[in-house]
Amino acid sequence: MNRRNAIALAGFGIVGNLAVGSAQGESTDAEKANVQLVNNFCAAWPSHDVNKLMSFFSDPCAYRMIETQEPAKGRDAVSARIKGIVDRVERFEVLDTFAKGPMVINERVDHFTGGPLRSWHGVGVFFIKDGKIVEWYDYTISMERI
Repeated sequence: MNRRNAIALAGFGIVGNLAVGSAQGESTDAEKANVQLVNNFCAAWPSHDVNKLMSFFSDPCAYRMIETQEPAKGRDAVSARIKGIVDRVERFEVLDTFAKGPMVINERVDHFTGGPLRSWHGVGVFFIKDGKIVEWYDYTISMERI
C-alpha cells in the first residue's frame, strides 16, 4: 500500500466511523443547518460565480482539492483555487450527506465540461463554524479522465 492509498483509507475509516455514529440518533438543528449550508454550496457551483461560492466561507478558511495537495489557506488562496476550476464545473452530484457536530461529510460526483477530468468521485469533509465553511478537504475515490 502506498502513502496515498493509506491516507485515503484512513480518511474513509474516519468517515465510516462518523457515519455509524450519525445513524445512532437524530440530527440536531445545528447539524441540519450545517448540512443545508453544504448542500447549498454544492448546488451553487453551476453558477460559476466565485463571489457567490466564496460567500459560504469564513475568514480565515482553507480548501484542499485532493488528498495529495497542500491546502490553500486564506480567502485569497481559496478564491484563486476555486477560480482555477469553477468554469469547468458542470455540477456537483451529491450522493450522501451527514453531519456530526460541526463536521459535514458528503459523498459526491463532480462533473466537468473541460480540462483533464470528466468526473471526480470522492468524499468532502467540511468544518463549519458560525454558519460558514472554515475548512473543506476532499478525498478521491475515483476519477474519470477525458
